Amino acid sequence: VSTQSTWDFGNVMDSKDIFNKEDYNPMICGEESFGTGSNHVREKDGIWAVLAWLSILAYRNKEGQPLVSVEDIVNDYWKKYGRNYYCRYDYENVESEKAKVLTDYLTSLTGQNKPDIKLGDVPLDVVDEFEYNDPVDGSNSPHQGWRFLFKDGSRFVFRLSGTGSVGATIRLYLEKYESEPSRISLTRDEALGTLVDLALNVSKIKEFTGREAPTVIT
Repeated sequence: VSTQSTWDFGNVMDSKDIFNKEDYNPMICGEESFGTGSNHVREKDGIWAVLAWLSILAYRNKEGQPLVSVEDIVNDYWKKYGRNYYCRYDYENVESEKAKVLTDYLTSLTGQNKPDIKLGDVPLDVVDEFEYNDPVDGSNSPHQGWRFLFKDGSRFVFRLSGTGSVGATIRLYLEKYESEPSRISLTRDEALGTLVDLALNVSKIKEFTGREAPTVIT
C-alpha cells in the first residue's frame, strides 16, 4: 500500500480491529529514509529493525560455517532480486512565489501532457499528481506530490513540504531499479546520475527557483 507523505499507516494497521474491514496485518512499513516498523507500533522502531536483522543473521549463520555478514546477505539478495537505488534532494527556504510557479508547471506536465523522455531506452510511462485514497475510512488526501513513473519502475517525485514565512521546502525523490548483477555495486551518483539530470531538466527547477544546487542531498 502506498500512503501519503509522513509516517501514516495507522488506519491500514487498524483496519480489522477498529473498522471491521480487510485485515492487512501482519505488515511491514518502510520509507525512503530507512525508517522501518510493523503493525505493533505507530512510529519508526529502531529496536524492531535491529532485532529483525539479528534474527536474519542468527538464521543465516550456522555453527561451524564461515561467518555471514549483513553485506553478504544484501549482496546475495541484490543478485537474486535486483537493487533499488534511492536519493533525495532538498531545496530549503525557496520563496513561496517561486515554489508555486514550479508546482504549477509540474501540474501542467501531468496526464496527456507528459514529456517525451526516456531513461536510457526506457520511456516515461505516467506523470500524475498523487492523491491518497484511504482504503479503510474512504478519506482522500490530494496534492501529495508529482510523480514521473518510467516503465521499468524507476521514478522521480517532487513534493512541496510546507510553506512558511521563510519559504517552502521542495523535495525531489529519486529511485532506480537495477537487475543486472554487474550494476548492483554502483555508487549512488553512478546509479542515479542520468535520472537526476532528467528530473532537473524536465522540471526546470534551476530556472524557476534560481537554485544551482539543493540545500541537502541524502
